[in-house]
Order: sequence, then structure tokens, then C-alpha cells
Amino acid sequence: MTIAQIPAQTLAIEYPESDGQPMAENTKQFEWIVTIEGGLDAQYASDPNVFVAGDLFWYPVEGRNDIRVAPDVLIVFGRPKGHRGRYLQWQEDNLPPQVVFEIWSPGNTTRDYTNKYRFYNKYGVQEYYLYDPDRAELLGWQRRDDELVEIETMNEWVSPRLGVRFEMVDAELKLYHPNGERFKTFLELAESEEKARLLAAYERTQAEQERARAEQERARADRLAAQLRELGVQPEA
Repeated sequence: MTIAQIPAQTLAIEYPESDGQPMAENTKQFEWIVTIEGGLDAQYASDPNVFVAGDLFWYPVEGRNDIRVAPDVLIVFGRPKGHRGRYLQWQEDNLPPQVVFEIWSPGNTTRDYTNKYRFYNKYGVQEYYLYDPDRAELLGWQRRDDELVEIETMNEWVSPRLGVRFEMVDAELKLYHPNGERFKTFLELAESEEKARLLAAYERTQAEQERARAEQERARADRLAAQLRELGVQPEA
């Protein structure tokens, strides 16, 4: 008697959205991640096919949930905006992030970032930037001949994909949009909005005062003209 073989049930592979680790170890690192992610999101706000995310797991290989990394900031050209719990590359036209940013954390080691470099080099990242705000060190790599090669001088470097300019000023990184405006922190943006609001209110007040003065001058001119007419003098128009 032959017993039919029952195929083993294939379990769906899970791709976790989190490893339980915090996004950042300290406020300085967190501020840099938010500033870069927010600045790039704003830069490409009008382009529906540029996806920007922070601390999002990227899985480049279908069926391998052990091959993953969560860049502090990633940018993908050619993919629509929208919320994602993770970036599954095979569901995204097989497009890897073209640009990634990492902010050095005190809890990380050189080995951690060496492994990340190898990952980005293997899976197709075009530009990789690493900044250590505590030691004021900025490193960058650009893909050439299918390999990420270190950029010799990062000060005044302009990203070929982003058009963003990097500057080290007073031992701190400054990033500038293609239009020359500097990337701003959330607090700086809030302060800028408050200044803009106050300036607009001041300009409205000035305009209202000008209109009031003009109306007063017209009323005074009308009164003088009426008095002249009473005296038989026709005022000039």
C-alpha cells in the first residue's frame, strides 16, 4: 500500500519592522537624523516619486529576513511616497536606496560601520555619508566602477544625486539645499515661522497705517477744497 506524501506546509517568512532598539542613543544623534530626513523630505516634497525615510529596515533579498539594515536616513529615487513598515526591495521595482546617511552613535563601533559599508557596497547604494557629531568627522563614499570609493575631500562636496552641499563650519556639519538654503532643525524652522509671522503682522500694520494716513490726507484735502469753494475759489483738480 502506497502512502501519499503530504507536502510540508510552507510558512510565510516574516520581515520584522523593528529589532527593539531605539532610533537614536542620544538627543544629538536624534536631532541630526530628524534634521537630515526632514530636510530631504521637504526638498523633494513636490516630487511624488522620491521616497525618504529614517530608521527603516531595508530588506534587499526576498526570502532572507536575516539580510537587513536600517540606515539612519535613506532616499530612493523612482519609488512613490507613502508609509511603509519596512522597505522590501523586491516589492519596490527592485530599487535599492541610492543614498544613505548614518550618524555615528557613541554605542557603535568601527566594526559596526565597516559592516554597514560592506552591506551598502554589496547591495547597490550609490552614495553613503557618515557623520560623527561628537568628533566633528565627516566621511563619504561614491560608487565608481561598481564599488563605493571614499571621497577624498568632503568639505564643499556636492552630492551628485541630491545636489546637497556639505560644509564643515566651526567643527560642525552644515548642509545646504540646491537653492542655497541651509538645512534647519525643527526648532530653527519653528523660530523661522514665528519670525515670518511677526514680520507679516508688522508689514500688515505698516500698510494699514499708510492707508489710514492716506485717508486722513484725502479727508483734509476735501475739507480745504470745500472751504475754498465757499470763498468762491475753484480749487485745481
